[in-house]
Amino acid sequence: MAERILVTSALPYANGAIHLGHVVEYVQTDIYVRFLRSCGQDVVYFCADDTHGTPIELNAAKQGIPPEQFVARFHDEHQRDFQDLDVRFDYFHSTNSPENRQYAELIYGRLKDAGDIDRRDIEQTYCEKDKRFLPDRFIRGTCPNCKSADQYGDACEKCGKTYNPTDLIDARCALCGTPPVRRNSVHLFFKLSRHEAFLQEVLKRPGFLHPGLATQLQGFFEKGLADWDISRDGPYFGFAIPGETDKFFYVWLDAPIGYIATTEKWAKETGKQKDALAYWDKDAPTRIIHFIGKDIVYFHALFWPAVLKVAGFHVPNEIKVHGHLTVNGEKMSKSRGTMVAARDYLDLLDPSYLRYFYAANLGAGVEDLDLNLKDFRLRVNGELVNNVGNLANRALSMLAGPLEKKLAPGREAGPGRTLVEQALARVPEVREAFEKLEYRAAIKIITDIASTANAFLQTQAPWALVKKDAEAARADLSDAADVAYLLGALLAPVIPRVSERLFAQLNAPALTFQALATAKYPLLDRSRPLGTPEPLLPRLEEERVNAIIKNPVADIPPPGSGGKDKKSEKKPMDAKSPEAQAAAPTPQASPGAGAGTVEPVPAADIEYADFAKVVLKAGRIVAAEKVKGADKLLKLEVDLGEGSPRTIVSGIAEAYTAEALAGRRVVVVANLKPRKLKGIESRGMLLTAGPGGKDLSLLEPGDVPPGSEIK
Repeated sequence: MAERILVTSALPYANGAIHLGHVVEYVQTDIYVRFLRSCGQDVVYFCADDTHGTPIELNAAKQGIPPEQFVARFHDEHQRDFQDLDVRFDYFHSTNSPENRQYAELIYGRLKDAGDIDRRDIEQTYCEKDKRFLPDRFIRGTCPNCKSADQYGDACEKCGKTYNPTDLIDARCALCGTPPVRRNSVHLFFKLSRHEAFLQEVLKRPGFLHPGLATQLQGFFEKGLADWDISRDGPYFGFAIPGETDKFFYVWLDAPIGYIATTEKWAKETGKQKDALAYWDKDAPTRIIHFIGKDIVYFHALFWPAVLKVAGFHVPNEIKVHGHLTVNGEKMSKSRGTMVAARDYLDLLDPSYLRYFYAANLGAGVEDLDLNLKDFRLRVNGELVNNVGNLANRALSMLAGPLEKKLAPGREAGPGRTLVEQALARVPEVREAFEKLEYRAAIKIITDIASTANAFLQTQAPWALVKKDAEAARADLSDAADVAYLLGALLAPVIPRVSERLFAQLNAPALTFQALATAKYPLLDRSRPLGTPEPLLPRLEEERVNAIIKNPVADIPPPGSGGKDKKSEKKPMDAKSPEAQAAAPTPQASPGAGAGTVEPVPAADIEYADFAKVVLKAGRIVAAEKVKGADKLLKLEVDLGEGSPRTIVSGIAEAYTAEALAGRRVVVVANLKPRKLKGIESRGMLLTAGPGGKDLSLLEPGDVPPGSEIK
């Protein structure tokens, strides 16, 4: 039987709106699922609202409504947001459902029958006024370490120290302010400690978890795996535990079971499978992949596999973990206005911009992703609008105008055919990058393909040729349209609505990775007329982008600071070295910009008058070659509209091959004093963005003549 793939994203808590930090995971997962489908894989994608727990119960009470009504509101809101973000689940369910109760009780019963449930008497914090046991987050007091007031019962937000609620000074109930007391209660524990050998074996399975995270989890084994408290005392919004009085399943027991419950609901509603066990039975021919954030690895990589194994269900094959989102180099904050709700973004901007930017910055690791608004705008405009969009618009507009929407037949030979065939030759690289979740590598290849095609048009100049040889111009433009068609296919998992627009303008069926496996030149059916071309996406305007931040406070760090403490900054490399001189970023560059991995040199703020001295001009690379004896350096000849090209030495060789740069439009710092690098006089510097090394992108000036000043 063919392998089925089941993919999930972590369940959003039904206690508030989806924000841009959440969106990272859902976009990352949706891209992967769309890619798998494009490859012809049998894949389903499930998610659900996580609805149980004390916070939801109390917030519903504050609003004077039942918890069921409270979570239903967010259930509808979340689905609208996901729909408008182009995130497409096969089913989006709720953990407060009959299916979830069914499987929670089934799994608990199997854990109990296996002897893996233990009853223990524990001491807890209790509020005599509210007549309830208090979770740590519902106790407030003064931190015993730094003496900061109004801190939670488990950790201090000021100094970061963790402690027990009994350590708090002047502890009080967060609900009514009454000092709590200590009371004993019987709780139910899952004997996680019995499954150490099994979990160690799971962590060693190839592809199960990022190796660095698997190593981090060894700390739990060194301390000895703690058994897991799976019960909570009432009042509690959740499922009552069968056979117990006033005991409820802890939210972290039934939340991951929501993956199974959603599969069950989908199977019954669609009739595509008999039930959830078609995927979740321990012997099912299934690959189960969870996408999660790095803050919930413990639950998914230790607790969840052990529960599934004891209960006779399918253990996940892969857990894909991502980092957190920062905004302008800082942790997201409500007070700074950077905790941006997805709806606030969607009210202002097309989701394609955000999906593209996230993809262009996401790798398979767990490093955090920074949404620097300036970098966001420049990168989207430079790569997506001015490069990919510009190629489609240039080719299709001329074909639809003077050439009457007619394509030329494929050619036997020539630079146009070579252009398309070389682009097709890079498809396996893109496919491999998507498979490995190295989205930024995939985007890098895709933008290289677009740049090469734009350089081809620049060289062939069909706008001039059409007056002398209309058919030669038609042939060149048709080959460029072939590349645009290919780009639409490669970007379809990332920006599906843009690809759909492009396919419609080409009057061509959607092109998939499965079809590309055997595709040959020409890609388009050249006998079909084109549709009606129009710009795929407008440029992002600074004012509109900045408007997604609501009422930012004055102390948001300026672009370029990243909010870092000076003590935590990397030590810059020797500013006199050739690598540093070739790579050092300019005052104009955004955080992370520059052609290498160095920090800005110098790192201090500069006066506006100094900044105003920098002259930026649009350039076009005429020729490029490697610099002997310097692996990171390329010697470039750049047309700046001065009659003869300038020689510029740039440290971008890890990110770009010399062959891919001919015709590439670039932004140049044009008024730097000449300097010698490896014996070559360099007269300028290119602007780039990205963390450095292979993950680097040239900033583009748009479709303006070489020598145009960039303001």
